[in-house]
Amino acid sequence: MDILGPYTPLILLIFVASMLIQAALTRSYRKWSGVRNARNLTGAQVARMMLDENGLTHVPVNAVPGNLSDHYDPLGKTVNLSEGVYGVPSVAAMAIAAHEVGHAVQDKVRMPALVLRGKMAVPLSLGMNLAPFMVLLGAVLHFSGLLWVGVVLFGAALVFHLVTLPVEFDASRRALAYLNGRGLSGGGEGQKGAQGVLTAAALTYVAGFAMALAQLLNVLGIARNND
Repeated sequence: MDILGPYTPLILLIFVASMLIQAALTRSYRKWSGVRNARNLTGAQVARMMLDENGLTHVPVNAVPGNLSDHYDPLGKTVNLSEGVYGVPSVAAMAIAAHEVGHAVQDKVRMPALVLRGKMAVPLSLGMNLAPFMVLLGAVLHFSGLLWVGVVLFGAALVFHLVTLPVEFDASRRALAYLNGRGLSGGGEGQKGAQGVLTAAALTYVAGFAMALAQLLNVLGIARNND
């Protein structure tokens, strides 16, 4: 019985790298959360301005509890900003708020990658809860059918992460273009700070994709070894 695949060390390495990336994001967020943006606008105000200018006056901006819990809800059509973003006039708050509105704009124009990600999210979340058990049971019982079901589910997760990358990168591109185009970033250090926060956030999605790839390779190795 072999339940540890050949890529287990790679998974551990990527896990450590992802922790370092998350720490870098936290440091960048904390640094630029303490720096006021050039226009002294809160995250909620920036979000409202960007939404209105993109014809999304019907989309509300809500405050939600938590730290870095900001997100756009495509079902409820709401932009949800964390406590450290909603009412704070910082460079970090400005960048994160504009990024979430970027997703709202993507939804308005029906960006294909965003639509696909939305359709995959619910069934994939259910499948990924079962995938590790499929692989474990298949390896323990030497039942290759269960193993290969697990492989398919991990493969679907990789596709989800792959689709997520252009969605997140595009939202950041829209955010920076808006902030710079309206002079909200203030140029110089403000622009550098906004870009730094969004770049650090983007790297977390790259790490997520790398982890999904390593996991898929690992379960493929397990499946082949147990055939």
